[in-house]
Amino acid sequence: MKQICSKLTVMLVMSSVAGVAQAPKASAAPAPPTQPATSSPVPASGQQSALAPASRSNLGGAIDPDRYVIGAEDSLQITVWKEPTLSGTIPVRPDGMISLVLVGDLKAAGMTPMALSADIGQRLKKYIQDPVVTVVVLGVNSQRVFTVGEVNKVGPIMMTPGMTPLQAIVTAGGLTQFANSKRIYILRTVGGKQQKIPFNYKQALKGDNQGVSLIPGDTIVVP
Repeated sequence: MKQICSKLTVMLVMSSVAGVAQAPKASAAPAPPTQPATSSPVPASGQQSALAPASRSNLGGAIDPDRYVIGAEDSLQITVWKEPTLSGTIPVRPDGMISLVLVGDLKAAGMTPMALSADIGQRLKKYIQDPVVTVVVLGVNSQRVFTVGEVNKVGPIMMTPGMTPLQAIVTAGGLTQFANSKRIYILRTVGGKQQKIPFNYKQALKGDNQGVSLIPGDTIVVP
């Protein structure tokens, strides 16, 4: 009797194992449906520049076409829509003039890029119907002052808005140990005549700008 019970137990265990082995695998749960995107679609590559103004900034974003005043030796990119022969990189001559096909010589210095584009467009109306002109400043070479004498870095300095003589001297590396800070002056040419403007370095260090403001072309002389 014990042998029969033992055999029945073995048979029941084997049947259970076989049932488990033959049981079909549960299928994976279906993935939830993808939710529709709620954000704006990604623009095509040709539209990225329109959405990223920082990528279009010229010279670190420093050029404001409504306010920047073009000066001599600046470099301009002038584009006339659908007129490649009239487009290109144009330097501003020392006399402030530029030369364009069909238009000839015209004054660029003293004008904003927006004003210059409007002027060129008006002149081109004689030859082209509804010309579309764009002016971009590629190189700012007119906004410079110069340092000479006992400073650590002699030469041109790019001006920043509102730059003072003291800031220009600091940008030039400061005074050397041989500099005479009491005799610093600024050379400025106005109407073809050169002016000598004294600058008190020690008073400037105390916060007194002495009413002296730099303009492009000034030369700071440090004896």
